[in-house]
Amino acid sequence: MKAGAKLPDVTFHTRVRDEAIEGPNPFRWEDKTTADYFAGKRVILFSLPGAFTPTCSTYQLPGFENGYADFKAQGIDEIYCMSVNDSFVMNKWAQDQKLENVKVIPDGSAEFTRKMGMLVDKDNLGFGMRSWRYAAIVTDGVVEAWFEEPGLMDNCPEDPYGVSSPETLMEHLNTAKEPELA
Repeated sequence: MKAGAKLPDVTFHTRVRDEAIEGPNPFRWEDKTTADYFAGKRVILFSLPGAFTPTCSTYQLPGFENGYADFKAQGIDEIYCMSVNDSFVMNKWAQDQKLENVKVIPDGSAEFTRKMGMLVDKDNLGFGMRSWRYAAIVTDGVVEAWFEEPGLMDNCPEDPYGVSSPETLMEHLNTAKEPELA
């Protein structure tokens, strides 16, 4: 993946809150497409190996959540966190992290991650197939800037983190000229 690439067209199976549903699980299924998330917007998309994992829960997700206002000031409309986890897991993680700004996207079948070329085997950790850690600034479904952690490989013995951090993306936005939209 690189700048200028168009995001793959995928349908995500999500669970959304519905006040019309009573009981302890007031959610319903709702399919959302790549276009639903990205069309007509300038967003940050970051993907990580798994919900509830240490680096993701301690640094990356909280960093984007806490920096939301600064990213908005730089012309970012939305921030999306994606993982190869189902909607139940992603929603519970968002609740656990007390997210108010970052929205989660479940890639439970790994279709988007595979089409992005970022699907890796993490059997060495007992995870199975997961996303390699990356971030992107995306304008109207096209990658404007790409931030991929080094060493993309199956069963990587480490979990590199830094290139896809909120700090790196903010530094890029502070130094880059905002793209002209046609």
